[in-house]
Amino acid sequence: MPELVQPAGRYKASFLEAVREAQSSGSGLGDTLRFNVPDMQRDFPSFLAHLCRFAPGQPLPDGFVHSEYLWLVEGDTYLGRASVRHTLNDRLRQFGGHIGYEVRPSARRQGHATRILQLSLKRAHQLGIAQALLTCDADNTGSRRAIEKNAGVLEGEFRIDDHPKPFLRFWVPTHP
Repeated sequence: MPELVQPAGRYKASFLEAVREAQSSGSGLGDTLRFNVPDMQRDFPSFLAHLCRFAPGQPLPDGFVHSEYLWLVEGDTYLGRASVRHTLNDRLRQFGGHIGYEVRPSARRQGHATRILQLSLKRAHQLGIAQALLTCDADNTGSRRAIEKNAGVLEGEFRIDDHPKPFLRFWVPTHP
């Protein structure tokens, strides 16, 4: 059964393979598409440290909130990732929300988005978040389905100047 774990070196080969998949297909979150695979191969521990730069206890740059990266894995296979934001700022209240997630292209349409969101909501509940805000592009039917399967309630469809597509905002209960 897939589980959420802290990013770790044991998943390096599978994670890098997933990044290559996303980059070759052009399908992934913006930072995934910009990751420098040769640099990550050379110094994976530095990349892992970079993922933890917004963890609680770390100093935050202006405009950022504490958050944690978690990876969905099964055995040593990386399936996807989540970012659980511990609070919201004005920007995240508008677009982004408490939880962002991504499933590697070869693992899509297998229920992993629903699972990663379910486990991320449990983590949000542990942080004292009763209702999590989630957003997804209006044309992202897979993400919308995952949110709705986790009891997400649609607030509406929105647009903002710096995002090219209309997006949906959902509120999702985090109770276990």
